[in-house]
Amino acid sequence: MTEIPDIEKRCGYVAIVGAPNAGKSTLVNALVGAKVSIVSPKVQTTRFRVLGIVMSGPAQVILVDTPGIFAPKRRLDRAMVAAAWSGAADADLICLLVDAQKGYDIDSRAIVDRLRATKRQAVLILTKVDLVAKEKLLTLTSEMHAEGLFSEVFMVSAVKGSGLKELSVLFAERSPQGPWMFPEDEISDLPQRMLAAEITREKAFMKLHEELPYALTVETEQWEEREDGSARVDQVIYIQRDSQKAIVVGKGGAMIKTIGAASREELEKLLERRIHLFLHVKVKEDWQDRRTHYSEMGLDFDV
Repeated sequence: MTEIPDIEKRCGYVAIVGAPNAGKSTLVNALVGAKVSIVSPKVQTTRFRVLGIVMSGPAQVILVDTPGIFAPKRRLDRAMVAAAWSGAADADLICLLVDAQKGYDIDSRAIVDRLRATKRQAVLILTKVDLVAKEKLLTLTSEMHAEGLFSEVFMVSAVKGSGLKELSVLFAERSPQGPWMFPEDEISDLPQRMLAAEITREKAFMKLHEELPYALTVETEQWEEREDGSARVDQVIYIQRDSQKAIVVGKGGAMIKTIGAASREELEKLLERRIHLFLHVKVKEDWQDRRTHYSEMGLDFDV
């Protein structure tokens, strides 16, 4: 990249909010050009705020991928929703993502009501537009634009890449002047240990389907750098009950091996190095109520 004078630099935070499974993480990853947030067809996959960093001309755009906003029931739910609103409150620009297939549903309506209460305008981004008929898109756009909350409306397909360039240009234009907050070759603020844990959690979500995705979490216990440039990574998959252990391990250890192989392949691709991954499964009934676990994820335990 050509050296840009400090006086021309811009830096802005853009909060990506929306209902669970609206496509926030997919969009952030597509804009960054690399995986910085895990993706799953299951709702409430993102549990904490993740920053994705995009360079757009003289601007460094910091995308804040937030947990899906929904009606919380558990302590973890409340902490996730609080993290989402905190990310929006601190941002220079707020973008509401709406799954065009689902339309203007109850979750999106609740978010619009709260955004209106903050007296801030937002950018409306309709996602997955490649899967919806044009007439339905026009009706949805008209219905949501009538709320008087949105300064701009964009239609994107993160999977097909349409509309992404226009979004990046807007984000750069709306970023205030100021120094960059991160080195220009950095793509996320997520430490390697946490990224590795998130990748393994994603693979567990994908492989275990509906059996117990929300009853588990993953922590990287040890990261050992080796002289040959590779790394040994030891992780623990925590579950809540003994009966769940057999599901995660699988017959003859088949499931845990499958999860480990998928995670190792993804990590090696992301980090461009050899990874020796070792997974262990432990029962910890109260992991969702451990204060230290919340602090590690940057969540407020007491919300």
